[in-house]
Amino acid sequence: MSQAVLDGVRDLLPTLRERADETERLRVVPEASVKELEQTGFFKLLQPKRFDGHESDPVDFYTAVRDIASACGSTGWVSSVVGVHPWQVALFADEAQQAVWGSDTSTRLSSSYAPTGKATITDGGFQLSGKWSFSSGCDHCQWVLLGGLVFNEDGNVVDFRTFMVPRKDYQILDVWNMVGLAGTGSNDILVEDVFVPEAFTLSMGETGQCRGPGQEQNTSDLYKLPFHSIFTGTITTPIIGMARGAYAEHVDMQQKRVRAAYLGEKATLDPFAAVRIARASSEIDAAWALLTNNIREEQAHVAKGEKIPLELRLRVRRDQVIGSQRSIDAIDALFEASGGRALTNGTYLQRAWRDAHAGRVHAANDPERALRMYGAQQFGHKVDPGMY
Repeated sequence: MSQAVLDGVRDLLPTLRERADETERLRVVPEASVKELEQTGFFKLLQPKRFDGHESDPVDFYTAVRDIASACGSTGWVSSVVGVHPWQVALFADEAQQAVWGSDTSTRLSSSYAPTGKATITDGGFQLSGKWSFSSGCDHCQWVLLGGLVFNEDGNVVDFRTFMVPRKDYQILDVWNMVGLAGTGSNDILVEDVFVPEAFTLSMGETGQCRGPGQEQNTSDLYKLPFHSIFTGTITTPIIGMARGAYAEHVDMQQKRVRAAYLGEKATLDPFAAVRIARASSEIDAAWALLTNNIREEQAHVAKGEKIPLELRLRVRRDQVIGSQRSIDAIDALFEASGGRALTNGTYLQRAWRDAHAGRVHAANDPERALRMYGAQQFGHKVDPGMY
């Protein structure tokens, strides 16, 4: 079934590419694109089978995201971060899963995980308030997943949880006016003193241990992988896709380019141009190979019923942040070598350059933190696996 989804996504790529300018102008992925992706089954790739999902291999999901981003960076980004949420919903208590998908298995969720909200413990759950930024694709979603610190009656922080909130209980603040990922509609979410039942929350400490109450119903190995492995991959994969799209356009542009400053020499005859695309393609391929290979290694441990080694979990993050940087470096090199026509509005290259650098500032792409944790573990220092 995953192959049928991948085939359907690839058939859509020319249309998504044609809509890229419109996506930026609208500041949100067009409704038509979301509907067409929904029809391919894309948003159900990581959804439990009992809710009409595919429970697909995460690498299939990443492959679809990579391809979408190669056509339109904003659409790829939204597809990735919205498409991964069914994986986390599958870890929630059954009551929460039923609330989301019980009457409509096509229900989508957006998110904002930074704990900028405040939750206080109350009878049966929590009172949640706050404002969250960067909820990509929120206009196309009916629920939102929000990170929040939990305070006890003494005002002390006792937990960090994800809160699942229905559309009727939050406002979307239209604030997204950016130079990169301009079409993602990553607006703010406002929640004012809303009650969230405990069943509609997940402790990040528990999630960090690859556990969740939803595993009782959703027994697939898919839902035993680390949260931070699956989710950070959804941030790097679109950037890899952007790099692939930039590479394809660069090669096509050079086939047609004549360098006036070099006596009309064809760009394809420039040996330095050939070296540049070799280096760029290697960086892109390395980013993809490491991302997929690491997930495969984690899957192998889960399939054997083994605990995933901390070193591997940290290696996933190491290669994920470096994979984002490899892809951006490749885009930079291609952009610089493409000549003035790459600056033209409507070209994929200039948009990929802006989108990839916008994606670089996401918290999941903070390289020093991830690399320090890996290095510290290698030196024998204690590392908390809960956040990795």
